[in-house]
Amino acid sequence: MGELLKPGDVVALVGPLGAGKTYFTKGIALGLQVEGSSPVTSPSFVLVREHAGRCVLRHVDAYRLHHPRELVELGAEELFDEAGVTVMEWADRFPAGTIPTSLEVRLTYTGLGARHIVLSALNERGEELLCLLRADPAVHARR
Repeated sequence: MGELLKPGDVVALVGPLGAGKTYFTKGIALGLQVEGSSPVTSPSFVLVREHAGRCVLRHVDAYRLHHPRELVELGAEELFDEAGVTVMEWADRFPAGTIPTSLEVRLTYTGLGARHIVLSALNERGEELLCLLRADPAVHARR
């Protein structure tokens, strides 16, 4: 997925603790060619981490946020601008339409290290991403 993302894309990650949201973000970072000197870790306490790569990856953890105004205080205009890709963990804490999300990724822990992942397009760009993912032979080889 990271190889397909481009500046302006916003990916909403949804799932309980331990579902693999940060691990999923690490995979996106690989596809965005994030430098190895900038490891992707949970931004729970700093709320936002930026990583340099093919384009900037903004990794947001909204676990401690409870109101849309807190996103504004964080600098929502910059978080969701066209300069980078934003991946937001716990995006479901905000009402629909608060975050300009292209794609929602729901992760569920199913036991023994397995996860169930559901991708949902939330706008035209999300539909385009889903079509690209369906057409990618590497995606089908991993099923």
